[in-house]
Amino acid sequence: MSKKEFIRIANAGGYWGDDPYALRRQIYGEMKLDYISIDFLAEVTMSILQKQRAKDPQAGYARDFISALDPIIEECLKRKIKIITNAGGVNPRSCAEALFTLARKKNLHLKVAVIDGDDILNAIPNLRNNGVDFKNMETGENFASYADKVLCANAYFGALPVAEALKNEPDIVLCGRVTDTGITLAAMMYEFKWKIDEYDKLAHGIVAGHIIECGAQASGGNFTDWQKVPSFIDIGFPIVECYEDGSFYVTKHPNTGGYISCQTVREQLLYEMGTPQSYITPDVIADFSSIQITPSSPERVKVSGIIGRKPTDLLKVSIAYEDGCKCSGTLIISGPDVRAKAEMFAKVFWIRLESELIKAGFSSTVQFKNTEYVGDDSTHKGMLKKHDAIEILLKLTVRDSNKDKLNVFRKLLPSMILSGPAGVAVTGGAPMISDVVSYWPALMPQEYSLPNIRVYEQKKGEENFKTTYEKLQLQWPITKGTAEIDHPPIDPWNPSLISTMSTSRPIRVCLMEIAHARSGDKGDTVNIGLIGRSPECYVWLRENITSEKVNDWFHSLCKGNVHRYLVPNLWAINFLLEESLGGGGTMSLQIDAQGKTFSQALLRCEVDIPETLLATIIPENKACAGELVRRNAL
Repeated sequence: MSKKEFIRIANAGGYWGDDPYALRRQIYGEMKLDYISIDFLAEVTMSILQKQRAKDPQAGYARDFISALDPIIEECLKRKIKIITNAGGVNPRSCAEALFTLARKKNLHLKVAVIDGDDILNAIPNLRNNGVDFKNMETGENFASYADKVLCANAYFGALPVAEALKNEPDIVLCGRVTDTGITLAAMMYEFKWKIDEYDKLAHGIVAGHIIECGAQASGGNFTDWQKVPSFIDIGFPIVECYEDGSFYVTKHPNTGGYISCQTVREQLLYEMGTPQSYITPDVIADFSSIQITPSSPERVKVSGIIGRKPTDLLKVSIAYEDGCKCSGTLIISGPDVRAKAEMFAKVFWIRLESELIKAGFSSTVQFKNTEYVGDDSTHKGMLKKHDAIEILLKLTVRDSNKDKLNVFRKLLPSMILSGPAGVAVTGGAPMISDVVSYWPALMPQEYSLPNIRVYEQKKGEENFKTTYEKLQLQWPITKGTAEIDHPPIDPWNPSLISTMSTSRPIRVCLMEIAHARSGDKGDTVNIGLIGRSPECYVWLRENITSEKVNDWFHSLCKGNVHRYLVPNLWAINFLLEESLGGGGTMSLQIDAQGKTFSQALLRCEVDIPETLLATIIPENKACAGELVRRNAL
């Protein structure tokens, strides 16, 4: 194979349930593509797939992938676009069989690579006997008391097995648990023949994968300045145009919705970020504080300059375990005096629930309960000035290890409709009880989980597929890398950038005027990437927005510590707010269990700035006119 000058890798999905037509739009788009990556898996998804496979040995993969591919597989093969996806779930072999069934129906020649070996569920007892403690890598908690509740356990593979599979020229690569970034890096490793110790190049591939892994979030979706997006209809999912030296351009198909700029790319880079200088993957540790972003042309941003270092010899393990049940019900309550009505409803309901549980013979009330007044500060919890709500969606939620208690809850809630204050609308029948599947992240030595690669081929007219390649237990290189960092990031922005503004007239603004932001979750921790609208705005944020100030602002939401990391190259600060999501994931009873609204809460906070700071923001980076963009002189 001759080395290409560049390759284009597109994304067509950031989670199971993403736009089902994104794959079609990417394939039929105006630019020639080489690869399409699609991400289907999350921790909860893995446990669902394990349950499906337990009931049906042929299940356990993302069936939606097959239905999305059905109408466009011929065009995909015709255009020679390779698809790399983790749609294989916990049963990639069965997913491959479904693909071959589809190919037979359409009389197509198809080659599929399958990567497995990440599923370590049945190996956990032996691994523990061999000294793998599976200690929670975020909390330090001991695994022993959770071992008998485990539903699924998967090691995160990196790009190496995918790159190895691509040497066999498959049309589709099906993976189980593989890093979201790895499926993008793998295509670059294969096409440009990168060595496994070319860490700077590998780091570029990881960053490219991070930018596109969440679908349209890099191309206008979830963007602070959403008014700048010309259209959200037929939004163009992101594409990276990658070069041999590692540099790449972020873009999208012409004549599609969405919006790509340095701002949208910065926001996505900060999404779900931990320690910026140590973005850890099985292939490389990427230093996000080294990323250089420059505008190239409309809807096209260049990314380069990324530094990487050798990875650790550990693999992250994603474990999901049974953690009881939860149930949530809602009532619509209208004014006048809507907040007082809603509070009365909640008070009466919790008293009645406690009474009914005692009458039913339970010795204790529910373990966890939560009340939220949706439409009246349910996500920001008292951080902001109050307003007069017109109606409230009263949301009552409980979680307990005893499902029978939740049955009392679900039957009692509808009875409130006719036995409380006036002005109640019904949202449905009795609420449903759902299982809680909690997330347990751990680490294990890489030698205990080695990937298997098998390539299958089925030619036109054949009734069965054949194995054309098999490599079992692909060995990982031993690198002895460390995630520890011994120096702060390089910060070229001198305080003198704003020192001359000290005589400027002070004005009070919301942070939205001088910053944009994106937030996400890591377990029970929220990350908020706060990005200056100019280098001067970044310097002002650096000097004034401390972890203590953020902790004070979020005191009603954040129950743990707040950590602050500077990302000067992105004009950004990354804040990590621990214990902010009520446990996070399905364990959480909060309406925003993934911290998506935290960035908007931070941007609402008011600060006093020198008026001349606003003049440093170029027109395309200015905040859009709206609720928060109005100023009053002090």
